[in-house]
Amino acid sequence: MSSSAQPGVVIRPATPNDSNVCGQICYEAFSKLNAKHGFPCDFPGPEAAIGVLSMMFSSPNFYCVIAENAGRIVGSNCLDERSTIAGVGPITVDPSTQNFGVGRKLMQAVMDRAVTRRAAGTRLVQAAFHNRSLSLYASLGFDVREPLSCVQGQPRERKVSGCAVRAAQLSDLDACNVLSRGVHGFDRGTELAQAIQQGTAKVVERAGRITGYASGLAFFSHAIAECNLDMQALIASAESFGGPGILVPSRNGELLRWCIANGLYVVQPMTLMSIGLYSEPAGAWLPSILF
Repeated sequence: MSSSAQPGVVIRPATPNDSNVCGQICYEAFSKLNAKHGFPCDFPGPEAAIGVLSMMFSSPNFYCVIAENAGRIVGSNCLDERSTIAGVGPITVDPSTQNFGVGRKLMQAVMDRAVTRRAAGTRLVQAAFHNRSLSLYASLGFDVREPLSCVQGQPRERKVSGCAVRAAQLSDLDACNVLSRGVHGFDRGTELAQAIQQGTAKVVERAGRITGYASGLAFFSHAIAECNLDMQALIASAESFGGPGILVPSRNGELLRWCIANGLYVVQPMTLMSIGLYSEPAGAWLPSILF
């Protein structure tokens, strides 16, 4: 059915008070969809989804919107505005209200916001098994850029010869931003600074200089390195990966094979999509679930 089937759908800004309802919808939507295709839910329970959305709805770095129909919340979407590239998600629609164009309206709202903010580009990561979301994003102008493998497990090899991994410090920020610009053409300095303050960020040093960093080794974190050796050192240093796992570009066969040989396993396939600025990365990298 088209969006005209739900003329009463209204999009409005999210508030922290919407977190509980939207978090419950988020969990139910992902749980139902993933279970239908035989994959685990991206969130272990409603509390985790509520926590993520509570953080986003309360942060000035995220633009978040709510979809209401007849005064009832039926979905939400967020836009990460911490970089010159904007990241979309999580977008969720109440399972009882799907196929009525709500998702398209939620996507259009954040895309309009990105245009207003003059974002150089907008990116998202979608579940590769979900043909409806792929169709939606493609129809809105997003291009497929990279197949991803969500990887989980405990690394057998905890160190990589010649590489030293340590906690990142704010004094490392400039070097990490230079590295990011070299690999992607832009930096994620605000996001990285927050991760450093939260104690989740790491850097890898080789030959006496920083050659890679990770805002964390988790679903909502990203990592950038000069080469696969540096990325392997970052991955190996993690006792565990937060959330469903880390996102490894599947075309990086060397890194993916190393992960599998190191005791890690693929949880599910995903896809990075973009609209606007996109340059082929010049190094090793792991996107977050946002981009």
